[in-house]
Amino acid sequence: MLTANNPNRKSWIEVSTESDFPIQNIPFGVFLTQDDVTTIGTRIGEKAIDLSALHQLGYFEGIPLPEDVFLQDTLNDFITLGRPTWRQVRNRLADLFDLENNELRSNNDHCEQILFAVSSVQMLMPVFSQDYTDFYSSMEHAFNVGTMFRGPENALMPNWKHLPVGYHGRSSSIVVSGEDFHRPKGQMKPQDADVPVFGASKALDFELEMGFITTEGKHLGERITVDEAEEYIFGMVIFNDWSARDIQAWEYVPLGPFLGKNFASHMSPWVVTLDALEPFRVASPKQDPTPLPYLQSNHGTFDIELEVFIQPEGGKENKICHSNFKHLYWNVSQQLAHHTVNGCNIHAGDLMASGTISGPTEDSRGSMLEITWRGANPITLSDGTERKFINDGDTVLMRAYSKKGGMRIGLGEVKAKLLPALE
Repeated sequence: MLTANNPNRKSWIEVSTESDFPIQNIPFGVFLTQDDVTTIGTRIGEKAIDLSALHQLGYFEGIPLPEDVFLQDTLNDFITLGRPTWRQVRNRLADLFDLENNELRSNNDHCEQILFAVSSVQMLMPVFSQDYTDFYSSMEHAFNVGTMFRGPENALMPNWKHLPVGYHGRSSSIVVSGEDFHRPKGQMKPQDADVPVFGASKALDFELEMGFITTEGKHLGERITVDEAEEYIFGMVIFNDWSARDIQAWEYVPLGPFLGKNFASHMSPWVVTLDALEPFRVASPKQDPTPLPYLQSNHGTFDIELEVFIQPEGGKENKICHSNFKHLYWNVSQQLAHHTVNGCNIHAGDLMASGTISGPTEDSRGSMLEITWRGANPITLSDGTERKFINDGDTVLMRAYSKKGGMRIGLGEVKAKLLPALE
């Protein structure tokens, strides 16, 4: 059924060998054309493809799609159609843009209506998320942070290896890549102070994460099992879950993150399906102790390279982290199974984030908190300036891609520039 994944396919759309978006990817997103038309689309190489125009011109004949499903300003309605329909659409798109197929290629009028240069469109939020959950699923990250505050002997909390720790975050402040944001303000308690102060955060940090988008779940009270979890996952995005470390440190006891996290999070605009990532499936890390039966999973995870760059204002990109999604201790199936085991319901478009993804080496630490060890070991950028955390004017970029046997499937990038705090 996954004919779109055929590694031998070539497209009649030119695609660089280093592109994240070959014909085997076919992600889904929402964009605004130069004519101010909002449409759902996909991407091959440097071409954005208008799926609403394709649908209206009859190219999805035989696939049971509502007439207006691609005329929406989010993917939510399409997502509710379920995995069999997503697969049919991806397969049809792969066939239409296959080098051997002239059905669309030879129709110049249709091509003009359907194809746009990626540089000419504005990417929008791909989904409307009613709810957002942030997990804490990287053992390396949890160990590093726990070591800073409690020492290596007590780095992991007693529950950590028994369940995917998570909390319910704020979905209203999740925005798409490219939207700049202001440094947040809040209460902080300096180490040498007896009382808290109010002001702009002095420890603004990124968190290298991935997120998965769900489809409509079961009824309230029913759970999604670990074996069926992937049927309820539409696809994945890159996610930067910004943190104001000093605000968070003062507020988080006893209920956890609040103002230190809810001011902004950024997601990449193209949602890459689990089907597209299937060739890069690998085993998950060994879990010891063995989880309770409802969390035992043989699905594995995905080998996705993750990179973080800091670009100072007017300067060059500086690569400061290279991690991998496969390091996560708890995989996406386990995360969703645990999230719903108590009967919690989910909706199409909901976002579940992984938590910071750190690896076993110093250069794979997924936050400035870890990279600089709470600011004790600043890093020096190529322009000679130092960073303990993120400075005003810095742009943080995250990129994600998988490579195997000459094939590359990527998720693009998520980036945002930090502006000074508002008065």
